[in-house]
Amino acid sequence: MTVTGERELLAPARVLAEQAFSRATGGPLIAGNRLRLLKDARENYPAWLDAISRATRFVHFESYIIHDDAAGERFSEGLIAKARDGVPVRVIYDWLGGLGKTSRRFWNRLRAGGVEVRCYNPPSPASPLGWLSRDHRKMLAVDGTVGFVSGLCVGQAWVGEPARGIAPWRDTGVEVRGPAVKQIDDAFARMWALLGAPLPDGTTTADPTARGGDTNLRVVATMPNTAGLLRLGELVAALARERLWLTDAYYAGITTYVQALRSAARDGVDVRLLVPNGTDIPLLRPLSRAGYRTLLHAGVRVFEWNGPMLHAKTAVADGRWARVGSTNLNPASWLGNCELDVIVDDDAFGRQMEAMYLDDLTNATEVRLTMRRNDGRSDSPASGGGGSAGRAAAGLLRIGNAVGAAVTNHRHLEPVENRIMLVAAIVLAIVGGLVAVFPRLIAYPIAAVAIWFAGALFYRSCRLRRTANRAAIAPSSDSPAA
Repeated sequence: MTVTGERELLAPARVLAEQAFSRATGGPLIAGNRLRLLKDARENYPAWLDAISRATRFVHFESYIIHDDAAGERFSEGLIAKARDGVPVRVIYDWLGGLGKTSRRFWNRLRAGGVEVRCYNPPSPASPLGWLSRDHRKMLAVDGTVGFVSGLCVGQAWVGEPARGIAPWRDTGVEVRGPAVKQIDDAFARMWALLGAPLPDGTTTADPTARGGDTNLRVVATMPNTAGLLRLGELVAALARERLWLTDAYYAGITTYVQALRSAARDGVDVRLLVPNGTDIPLLRPLSRAGYRTLLHAGVRVFEWNGPMLHAKTAVADGRWARVGSTNLNPASWLGNCELDVIVDDDAFGRQMEAMYLDDLTNATEVRLTMRRNDGRSDSPASGGGGSAGRAAAGLLRIGNAVGAAVTNHRHLEPVENRIMLVAAIVLAIVGGLVAVFPRLIAYPIAAVAIWFAGALFYRSCRLRRTANRAAIAPSSDSPAA
């Protein structure tokens, strides 16, 4: 069969796949865009700073973390300079992301320089578990003409320290020009309105002079409890015919996603997963490896990055479909966070992504079922690395999976999981002994949490009652006098 004939045969299936993608993500396919793949901070940061310096209408910047370091200082200077030129500059950061990384002085300096700054989800007595939801997005939108979506936060770790021989973190982003830029703008506008007064009308209207191209893409802005990217990932795994290559910083696949990857691999699809080798939380390294076994047995190939930290969140399937953005392959990103990704349907961009992936594998080590390097030597710990709330969630998930497997005896446990069992057993024994001897150790925290939740519920109840009373009074005040 000719290539043309094969495409004609697959055309109806593509229509159904596009419909499924749109419904799963809520992001329509937008034609006529121009896309540029940006690798690491050496390509992303200069492009971001240049766009900020050229702004004439607005600058919208949303980042999970903006570090108070040399890299953060360069961005703060650029943002303040543009605000002093009279251009509206708005910044959103995440409270937990910035905790311990960015000083209050940093944000006060931005505000004093004319930058509008809003913080996502600081702790609130009215929402005891509200801190679990994070704004994990990394985006920049300027003038309605250009938008950037990536996995990069702002920090010196992404730049590295060549003088000290410290390599930069590996990460990926994209520059978007064309009609899809408005979708990036609108995603920021919705988040801005969630945190306070909305943007003035017409702020995110697309510039008709924006340069476009011929690339089709979706901008997918997910919110907590929507799981749009999880459904999309499972669909792509089901539809991939030849290749599915994934890169992730904090992988912790849930059962349905793992099964989707396993089924694809068993059906002959070349499924690969590239993950970091190093982390700044030593306990998480064996926990992360505990998630490999199920994938490896099904034929999924797993690789570990040899550099200080792999922070990219990307995917490419069959050299045509690709994803770049902030969403990790774990429950925190899929269910708990606000995320932003660009989903691309384009052969040329897909080939770029595959070439970049193969280049990354030249600096990676393939993991075997024996958990040894393919050159026969034992794995050695990598230096550096980086943790996050998602990474911690991934570790807890793997502890639960391993402990559950041991208790129910539903599958064979590998040596790496046996080490987890030993650690878990020791911890549980210590906790059990302390509670037996000092029962107040558990009674007081439970009482405190119960009182906190009761107070939060009471507070919310009062607020809802006041809102209902105002709504009931309002119509009567507008009615004519008798």
